[in-house]
Amino acid sequence: MMTWQPQEEPLRQLAQCLKDSLSGHDQALQKNAELMLKQAKASPDINNYLAYLFSNPSSIADLGLDGTHAARCAAAIMLKNNIKISYKTIPDMSKSYIRSTVLLGLQDPNPQIRNFAGNVITEVVRQGGIMGWPQILVELTSLVANEGGTVSPETQEGAMGALLKICEDNKRALDKEYQGQRPLTFLIPNILQFTSSQSAKIRANALACLNVFIPEKSKALLANIDSILLQLFQLSADPSNDVRKHVCRSFVHIADVSPEKIAPHMGGLVDYMVTQQRNPDDAELALDAAEFWMCVGEDNNLRAGLGPYLSKIVPVLLESMVYSEDDILRLEGETEDADEEDREQDIKPQFATAKGARLVTPSGTETPTSNTNGAVKPVTNGYAYEDDDEEEEGEIEEYEDDEEGGDPEEEWNLRKCSAAALDILASVFHGPVFEFTLPYLKDNLNHSEWPNREAAVLALGAIADGCMEFVVPHLPDLTPFLISMLGDKEPVVRKITCWSLGRYSAWASHLDAAGKQQYFEPMMDGILRRMLDKDKRVQEAAASAFANLEEKAQSNLSAYTPVIVQQFVNCFAQYKDRNMFILYDCVQTLAEHVPTDLKRPELVEILMPALIARWNKVSDQSREMFPLLECLSYVASALTDSFAPYAKPIFARCIHIIQQNLEDYWIAANYPAMDQPDKDFLVTSLDLLSAIIQVLDEKKGDELVATSQPNMFEMLAFCMKDNSNEVRQSAYALLGDCAIFVFPRLQPYLPSLLEILIDQLDLTEVLASGESSTYSVLNNACWSCGEIAMRQGAGMAPFVDQLLEKLATILFNAKVPESLNENAAIALGRMSIECPQQLAPHLASFAPSFIRSIHRVDWTDEKGQALKGFVQMILNNPEAMEHCLADFFVEIASAPLAFLGSPNNEGANKAIQNVLMQYRRLIPDFGSWMHTLPPPVEQTLRQTYNL
Repeated sequence: MMTWQPQEEPLRQLAQCLKDSLSGHDQALQKNAELMLKQAKASPDINNYLAYLFSNPSSIADLGLDGTHAARCAAAIMLKNNIKISYKTIPDMSKSYIRSTVLLGLQDPNPQIRNFAGNVITEVVRQGGIMGWPQILVELTSLVANEGGTVSPETQEGAMGALLKICEDNKRALDKEYQGQRPLTFLIPNILQFTSSQSAKIRANALACLNVFIPEKSKALLANIDSILLQLFQLSADPSNDVRKHVCRSFVHIADVSPEKIAPHMGGLVDYMVTQQRNPDDAELALDAAEFWMCVGEDNNLRAGLGPYLSKIVPVLLESMVYSEDDILRLEGETEDADEEDREQDIKPQFATAKGARLVTPSGTETPTSNTNGAVKPVTNGYAYEDDDEEEEGEIEEYEDDEEGGDPEEEWNLRKCSAAALDILASVFHGPVFEFTLPYLKDNLNHSEWPNREAAVLALGAIADGCMEFVVPHLPDLTPFLISMLGDKEPVVRKITCWSLGRYSAWASHLDAAGKQQYFEPMMDGILRRMLDKDKRVQEAAASAFANLEEKAQSNLSAYTPVIVQQFVNCFAQYKDRNMFILYDCVQTLAEHVPTDLKRPELVEILMPALIARWNKVSDQSREMFPLLECLSYVASALTDSFAPYAKPIFARCIHIIQQNLEDYWIAANYPAMDQPDKDFLVTSLDLLSAIIQVLDEKKGDELVATSQPNMFEMLAFCMKDNSNEVRQSAYALLGDCAIFVFPRLQPYLPSLLEILIDQLDLTEVLASGESSTYSVLNNACWSCGEIAMRQGAGMAPFVDQLLEKLATILFNAKVPESLNENAAIALGRMSIECPQQLAPHLASFAPSFIRSIHRVDWTDEKGQALKGFVQMILNNPEAMEHCLADFFVEIASAPLAFLGSPNNEGANKAIQNVLMQYRRLIPDFGSWMHTLPPPVEQTLRQTYNL
């Protein structure tokens, strides 16, 4: 123990302040205490006092036992936060004192104090690194092992808890080498030994430690995998539910990283997981068992092994899809809420996505790599979930303000997991899964109890994709029955019925006219009506199902567009904030698939006012702005000129949002206390500007850009340099669109913008970061470069040398996506149309790579332009093609007649004709050389170009 000792009076005062800081009933007392604690932070010994107070169980005078405990808890929290925020500035003597004292907290009889001790220990390791406290791992494992028999069970459990926290927060750091040794090599055998502890809590936490490292596939872990498996089988019958829960998780992790270890034991594991999933007392254990079916079902090497056991697996999944008794009581107590305003916490966070990378696809069209404008379709199944973003090491929050509690319907649970597993198995095994599901459906679809009906409809929807072939013969009977269930008195049944019908809408939408009238129209009408249900959740499910229906029906919706738009407008009038998000998706999906129908004046006149009314209501700072901006991008693309009357105020507001976001970013960069602005506002605003510029005629688009305040291109320059890949991706998409549609306005700003673009094309940082999203930025940069070159022409000369260096580097690199090689080739070729003399001397160095990349691109105008430029370089330096001339001839011979006959490609054809004639003159025995080409190539060239 260090010799430092606290003074009694300051210690008492600190304890009193800490206790008062937790006094929720007396705000004045609490505020004064917080002020005093803030002042106390200036004391050089504050962390020593906190460590002493927290780890010392002695009662403080005047506080009593309860008050002392509260002060100790507050001291632990404050110490942990101080270490987190200012570890580097804490004196070394204080650090030593904290390290020596905090271990005493693990020996405290109170489990809360032991837990706080673990938190503080973890924070010290997190901030100081493993080498900042190298002996802690040995000290903790010694306490857990208790080889001398002098450590209390409570201390053992406290040490194991601290060890688990360190493992969770430092999983990668523990697998690094320090002075030739990896801490994990020491830890894994010890942790494996702790799984045999007499304490169920230690056994469970030891397994939890192993489950931290199994997914990481570290060498130390894999070296012990057989011993771990043997121990898991030993623990499979453990009396503790917590232990068996971690056993299930371990099997799931091992199935994921070492499926070959699981396959020989599949029969026994199936029986084990079925038994655990049927555990009536522990829903979490049952959920962990159910996860096994998902993991194995998605593994190509393991899934076939489940086939012989479907008769055991499918029934337990179906059983688990029925709401629990607690859920039934909760759901039956809910009332109609469509007229109630949403609370802020009811609204899911929204995240924007950047416009997809512009590239020339195999179909030859210029297209985003994702949905148009990068909009993300919402989850439209009844059980989908997203894994929580994995927090980076050192970012675990101890306390969350969750007084309101989460929405039970949003939680991942046994019911949803079982439905998802059934979906996966149906997609793997098809008929056999339907065979085992059909009796359940017959018994429960018309059940008198709504939970059984609801579960049966969920099961029917879950097998839709995998068992469609086997369900189709039953759909003429099932569809009217499901449509009738849209009127079920229980909202939760109406909700799941919407979802299930959406899953079968592809079948109904592709029937003949009579079939559509009998099945599709009632299905569509029923879902549309439920979009105005008296229950918000049914509204949401119906809107999500209708978005799914739109995706599957696509142009088959054309005849129904007026009815659909009218119902959407009704929804805009009645929906509260939360359901607006999915409504935007319905509108944009309709705009994507029936754009021509949506342009009808009578529909524009009712849809646009509804959207504009919402546009005027939503603030610039609202996260609802993201899906609204994305929706408007789709609508603008669909309406084209019909969008013009609404464009000016929308364009101006987007400019303002970008300006505000850039200003807020500058403030945050210079004043760290200020919050960083959300870059999603930039992404969606840039994308909508692109959409508007694309759909307006040249005069109107030019006017909007010319009158933008502040200047759009000056702000675009900042966005092109932003540190967010998504922002830069959208910025370069806008740059290219401006080159196409408003080039005269863009041209004066090209010198500065091209300098930024050239810097962006540097592959060095991209390859070092390994972020795939950066390639989308480069794709858009290459594409915009090509569009600028087509219009700037010879004016590109000052930038050609720099661009050649960057584009050629991309061309040569086999590690980048092929689409990036292709876009670089097209940009280089287009640039050489007017600047061939500058590029021709370097032709020999990049010609083979150019031909290789351009070969993968279909014959489009862009490819024609690139080849026209390439030919201009050849005419200026024909000798450069010595090693790849045959490949070039093969490529031009592959041009389809439709391409050659297009007026747009007349220049390319003439250029190709000229280069062939030049080689005819240059090669002494041209006829014999032509015979070296594949016969079909020679024949095509002679016939097409009169050789």
